[in-house]
Amino acid sequence: MLILGGTAEARELAGELVARGVRVVSSLAGRVARPRLPEGEVRVGGFGGVDGLARWLAEHDTGAVVDATHPFAERIGANAAEATRRAGVPLLRLARPGWQPEPGDVWHWVDDLGDAAARLPALGRRVFLTSGRQGLAAFAGLDALWFLIRCVDPPGPPLPRAHEILLDRGPYTVDSERSLLRDHRIEVLVTKDSGGTHTDAKLRAARELGLPVVVVRRPPRPEAETVGTVGEAVEWVLNR
Repeated sequence: MLILGGTAEARELAGELVARGVRVVSSLAGRVARPRLPEGEVRVGGFGGVDGLARWLAEHDTGAVVDATHPFAERIGANAAEATRRAGVPLLRLARPGWQPEPGDVWHWVDDLGDAAARLPALGRRVFLTSGRQGLAAFAGLDALWFLIRCVDPPGPPLPRAHEILLDRGPYTVDSERSLLRDHRIEVLVTKDSGGTHTDAKLRAARELGLPVVVVRRPPRPEAETVGTVGEAVEWVLNR
């Protein structure tokens, strides 16, 4: 079976299935220089669009596909839905639940990074930007603001004029996130609704410090059978 991966859930799912004797191929997009590799077979890089993925599924006699990509990986999600339909291969979407505000949170929901950038001047001048290295051009024109930009790999231009790059990857702790916010005198946090517990410590730290958070909503995905946990995905695969 094929796992479209790159997430912690995808790695966990691959490990669970390999332990049960399932032949698994995990596909990684190749956007991270040093990805954490799952158990089982691994391929890196694109398939060549819908046609290429449909052809790969047929050539490898694939029994099922689990799309366990990041909630914001729109293109591969759409390609997977169409390619599996053409190839007649069952598709499951493994989507970690999105974040929900709790008492004390000051969240501002937006539809995309452009909307997030437009909100910032009214919320604070020192920004902790944790939306990844894609799409940073949306913030490049905000010369009056200062940005702490955290991502796994170095981002390319254009970037905000006043910024500091922090190369790091989770999971993080509330204590470390609280210290980071305080040390850099952060006034507002920007994040995508990635969901899960891998990077949610920043939200709890912001809540404790009373900081506003700009949260980018998840993009719509094609309709597909969907589960929220690795255990449910394992059961689905084993019952195919």
